[in-house]
Amino acid sequence: MTREQLAALLAEVAAGRLTEAAALERLRHFPTEQLAFAQVDHHRGLRQGHPEVVFCAGKTVEQVVAICERLAAASGTFLGTRATPEQAEALRRRFPLMDHNPLARTVHLAAADTGPGPSGGTILVVCAGTSDLPVAEEAAVVAGAFGHRVERLVDVGVAGLHRLLGATEQLSRAAVIIVVAGMEGALPSVVGGLVKVPVIAVPTSVGYGAHFNGLAPLLAMLNSCAAGVTVVNVDNGFGAGFVASLINRRWEQPAD
Repeated sequence: MTREQLAALLAEVAAGRLTEAAALERLRHFPTEQLAFAQVDHHRGLRQGHPEVVFCAGKTVEQVVAICERLAAASGTFLGTRATPEQAEALRRRFPLMDHNPLARTVHLAAADTGPGPSGGTILVVCAGTSDLPVAEEAAVVAGAFGHRVERLVDVGVAGLHRLLGATEQLSRAAVIIVVAGMEGALPSVVGGLVKVPVIAVPTSVGYGAHFNGLAPLLAMLNSCAAGVTVVNVDNGFGAGFVASLINRRWEQPAD
């Protein structure tokens, strides 16, 4: 449950359109709901500004469906990452309006009442190569699901630097930039040297042997000489999208 949803619930009670008993029923599983295999955190939206997101990897189809059902019942929405085709198909049968992005491996049921459109700046997701697209798309979907405008700039790695330099206007418009790269992981440093906004670097496990499944670009990004670059874990598009959303929200509204 988000702050806006809780405020709306209290307003309904105050206006006499909803009884106290009905309001308490809606809050019956607040802050957590105990399942046999999980505790669904309905309080996270109030604590962090974003609801709990389901990491589908390693869960059975039945577990993913059950968790998403409880999230949807409480808030009308859910977001899942690293979903398998089988998990996505089972969710689509249960929620026909759900969006499945096979490239990002995400499943997202948007709330029926989304409120006003996104405000504030644009989150730009920059992808070094086509092989990095699954991680980049995960970041883009997460940021978009949290209500932000998202733009994509793909296949602009340092092997052809002119491709990036040709997009300087798009880079300059962004409020936050996510840069996804494998191989030697140099692209975030280049972008960080061109812009005046936060850059979130995401190393990927794309590369040859000495790349060490993402360790080489991770270390390169951590050692970036561009001061505005921060780094998330290997292949962690979700984490990048989440942090970018938090940063962008601070541009949109004052701190509490």
